[in-house]
Amino acid sequence: MHTYEQALQAGKQFLLEHDDYLVVSHVQPDGDAVSSTVTMGWLLSCLGKTFTMINEGEIPSRMRFLYHADAIVNMTEQPPERKFKAIICVDCADFARVGLTRQYFEEDAIILNIDHHPTNNGYGSVNIIKSDAAATAEILFELLQLFDITWDKDIATAVYTGLLTDTGGFRYANTSPNVMTVASRLLEHGVDGPYLAQTLLEEVTLPQIRILNKALSSLQMSEDGRVAWVVITPEDMQECGAANEDLEGIVNYTRNIRGVEVGIFFKVINDNAVKASLRSAGKIDVAALAQTFGGGGHVLAAGCRLEGKVEESVEKVLKQVNTQW
Repeated sequence: MHTYEQALQAGKQFLLEHDDYLVVSHVQPDGDAVSSTVTMGWLLSCLGKTFTMINEGEIPSRMRFLYHADAIVNMTEQPPERKFKAIICVDCADFARVGLTRQYFEEDAIILNIDHHPTNNGYGSVNIIKSDAAATAEILFELLQLFDITWDKDIATAVYTGLLTDTGGFRYANTSPNVMTVASRLLEHGVDGPYLAQTLLEEVTLPQIRILNKALSSLQMSEDGRVAWVVITPEDMQECGAANEDLEGIVNYTRNIRGVEVGIFFKVINDNAVKASLRSAGKIDVAALAQTFGGGGHVLAAGCRLEGKVEESVEKVLKQVNTQW
């Protein structure tokens, strides 16, 4: 078993020894996924490497100001014309989370897996996994310290974005002393903290308000008040003119109700598939719960995909929650 420091050194060697990288993050990328992708792209540029950044799904509009975020290819719109041998996966809790981008991996691909999810099973040729890191961006900050590179405001802003979003504005339990130390060092490079907080956490669009209203109108609770859930359908999305990025944070409204231990957001994908986002107040390990359905994540925040009608999916998840008390 390698130590974390040894894993960082192995990651450094991986980046120095190869070239022509494909950098991918998870489907429907969030702040940490986008920031980690562009951070890795910046590092590879500093090392004189060639690379392609790709994702299955569109980058959230509020993230497009980040360094070279516009260079991340949405494979559903502009698929690559070839496959790659050297792959860098960032913020992918398991191999399935890379989505359809896997079709651009050579059969004998070598993978650098950088992640902070405790459910990550180490699918890479080289694995840098730190489950107590608040974000993959925190790991990348430490990886970048191994290289003789000069930081600037752009890359500091990218790393700060990953920390800010995955800690809920430095409010979640994963806000460790190291997170605050890293954030302080990034601010010294000129990061505009208040601007990022306003842009990434506070500013909302009209479709966001409309879809939130739809979600809250569907709110249901268990008889004992310990579980709350909401449901959004494709018809709701269309009626509100909402995009996937407008759904971020909705699940927190269910968990934040006083007395609720588990909050769940069910997003209907189609007639036979549902995505469940789960949040815990602390008594239930929702990562373990999500794993029973092939998903994963963190103890307090996880997700999974279920095949079947929404009514069946809700029943299955609630039944599983009840086994955890």
